[in-house]
Amino acid sequence: MQLQAPARGFKSAEFSTRTKSAQEKMAIDGLDGILLMSEPDVRYFTGFHTLFWQSPTRPWFVFVPLEGKPIAVIPEIGAALMRQSWLDDVRTWSAPAPTDDGISLLTDLLSPLASNAATIGVMKGHETFLRMPLGDWERLIAALPGLKIADATGIVQSLRIVKSEAEIEKLSYICSVGSDAFAQVPNFAKEGMPLETVFREFRRTAIGQGADDSPYVVGAADQGGYADVISPPSQRPLQSGDVLMMDTGCTWDGYFCDFDRNWAIGHASDDAKQAYDVLWRATQAGIDASRVGNTCRDLFESMSSVIAELDKSGGDIGRLGHGLGMQLTEQPSHAIFDETVLKENMVLTIEPSLAYGNGLMMVHEENIVITADGARLLTERAPEELPVI
Repeated sequence: MQLQAPARGFKSAEFSTRTKSAQEKMAIDGLDGILLMSEPDVRYFTGFHTLFWQSPTRPWFVFVPLEGKPIAVIPEIGAALMRQSWLDDVRTWSAPAPTDDGISLLTDLLSPLASNAATIGVMKGHETFLRMPLGDWERLIAALPGLKIADATGIVQSLRIVKSEAEIEKLSYICSVGSDAFAQVPNFAKEGMPLETVFREFRRTAIGQGADDSPYVVGAADQGGYADVISPPSQRPLQSGDVLMMDTGCTWDGYFCDFDRNWAIGHASDDAKQAYDVLWRATQAGIDASRVGNTCRDLFESMSSVIAELDKSGGDIGRLGHGLGMQLTEQPSHAIFDETVLKENMVLTIEPSLAYGNGLMMVHEENIVITADGARLLTERAPEELPVI
């Protein structure tokens, strides 16, 4: 059942708490500030939410000092929106300006720190990137002799990995929207319908149910199963004996759901039924293992033990789920290498997959939040048996 939409945005206290938590960690790590450049990190500390990030033309910067509010150094086109945030200090330039795209403003901001041989953090780790021209970065560092650069990935990701109650409310809502949209698929998907039409109808349905957008819709359909889960849809019509899979990342107020569903068209083969049964139970094993104090490796191993009933190789997907929030996929990873300890209010996907038959695969996915009493489903649990359309 779809939940009632919560209020959009956050109160200023949310951003103040995030900033103070970061500053406490910065003090422990010996950092005098953190320079942020990517959309989710900037939004996390400011609430600055716009689709304009899809344009690669302009860089955007937010500096989180050791004390006080963050400072925005952004193109003038974003000034009005940023000044609606909780920030007091918004510095702008006319962009694009290829010869000086905010570099002078950043230099002025950071020069006092450089003069004191201070250390600032930037995002250097896994799942991060430098969202500015490398040449501009080199010019900035050359203009700030004495400034030391450290890795702030651990600080920022450790904060973002645990959601606030307000974030969980938004994630719960978009997961309920996605669940309702998937429930409508048997009403419009039918034998003879091109796969791309199925995808298009799903997007319409999700937005009609209340999603702001459905930017991520992938999947496949083929006889007895599928071998690829990330391709765009083809014009191939659905056929009796197909297994149809759709995986969606719908958004609401900047937060994602991310889960999939499988259906058989007309009838299901015994192999497909068996694969679905194993995956459903592997998913349940992952949900049951999602408890405070367990690790992501524990989740991986709990799911892998069930998957091995059918797929001894364990496949080569690399992980069996991940974090979820402002991005479709976030830290951590449910993988053999990830020893991240589960904490209350982490929002995760449980996503086992397996190989079967002649080069076929199947994937199943649910979204959960970790509570003091274990996992709570945010998505409506898929049926225990492979549904037939």
